[in-house]
Amino acid sequence: MPPTASPPLTPTKPSSALRTAITASLAILLCNAVGIAGALLTSTDTDWYQTLTKPSFQPPGWVFGPVWTLLYTLMGVALFRVFVRRSAPGGSAALTLFGVQLLLNAIWSPLFFGAQAITAALVVIVLMVLAVVATMRSFWGIDRPAAWLLAPYLAWIGFATVLNGALLALN
Repeated sequence: MPPTASPPLTPTKPSSALRTAITASLAILLCNAVGIAGALLTSTDTDWYQTLTKPSFQPPGWVFGPVWTLLYTLMGVALFRVFVRRSAPGGSAALTLFGVQLLLNAIWSPLFFGAQAITAALVVIVLMVLAVVATMRSFWGIDRPAAWLLAPYLAWIGFATVLNGALLALN
């Protein structure tokens, strides 16, 4: 009796749930990668930064890591929610706006800490605030929870803008 043949190996496509999980994870990783790159390229331990006169309302240094990690994760979830709806009217423009604000975010840390350009960093962060507002407005028409997920980010960079301005005024 001849041996029984094994069924042919056929490649299987990942399930829809797996594709969704991978896409969501990649969106979250992308946003957090911007934060990690900024953290690796900059440091608050430099002599320059330590000698700056800080405003009384500046939070302690340990606050920034956890806050930014949460904010980048929320941004990634928002990005994912709009990405899966990218074929909706305005979807492509919304993703482009998200990319613009993320690029401005990536530029700020090296500009402020690396180049020690407080004024230029202030210009960039003001542009970032405007880009986040535009992104939230565009997300609103596609996925309102995605727009709301960016609200804490907008609040934090609003605070960071005031902090950047205070550092400029004091130094």
